[in-house]
Order: sequence, then C-alpha cells, then structure tokens
Amino acid sequence: MSAFLQRFAQGFAGLDSEHLDALAELYSPDVQFRDPLHHVQGLPALRAYFTELYKQVGALRVDVHGFDEVGEGCGYLRWTLHFRHPRLRGGAPISVDGCSYLRWRERVYLHHDYFDAGALLYEHLPLLGRLIAWLKRRLA
Repeated sequence: MSAFLQRFAQGFAGLDSEHLDALAELYSPDVQFRDPLHHVQGLPALRAYFTELYKQVGALRVDVHGFDEVGEGCGYLRWTLHFRHPRLRGGAPISVDGCSYLRWRERVYLHHDYFDAGALLYEHLPLLGRLIAWLKRRLA
C-alpha cells in the first residue's frame, strides 16, 4: 500500500471549485497533465484548467476505487468521474470510469488520465451520440 497514493487520492477526490489551492499541495510547479482531450503544462495552467472545468460542469465528483504503486514514485489510481453538464443529456448525471498514471517525487509531476472520451462527451452530443450508438449496435 502506498501512503503517497492514498494521500493523493484523498486530496484529489476532495478538490472542488472552492479548494483549488490544494492543487499546489498535490502537484509540482512543473506538472504535466494529460487526458484524451487536453494537455496542460505547469501548475498555473492546471489551476486554470480546473477553474474552467468547475465553471462548466455541476455536481462533479471523483470516486477513487483503488490505487497501485508499481515502482518507486510511479503508480495508478482507478476511479469513476460523476458530473452533470447542462448541454449533455439534458443535464442528467453522467459517470465515466478511468484510471490515472502518476509519477511523483514529493508531489505529482506527471498525471496521465485514461478514459473513454466517447463515454465522457461524444456519446452525449445530439447528432454524434446517435451515430455512435448506431455504430455500437452494428458492431455488436
């Protein structure tokens, strides 16, 4: 069990629009953050990313299901992201499973999120969502 990953998971899951100062406790100044839709470099840019994220979505919550340290200063978190967006699914709740690959020294300097961007966004757009649903049915 990694004490670092446990602390990070608790801190990350506790983030919200009122507590973005906690990012400086979790991430190094030169952090590199990447997910299927974004690439952000540096702590100020990461804070700006989260500020904008919290402006656009409601009821954002991350449930961390587990974590694994696979080497010194290297590990994974497994999580589910829950949120609502007024322009996706009529504001209904959306949940997406994913994992984060992390590298750290004292704080995280590399954070790579892996998740299905279609399940997060594309499947909930009116025209594109219907096309993706049709393709999934055809391929099943």
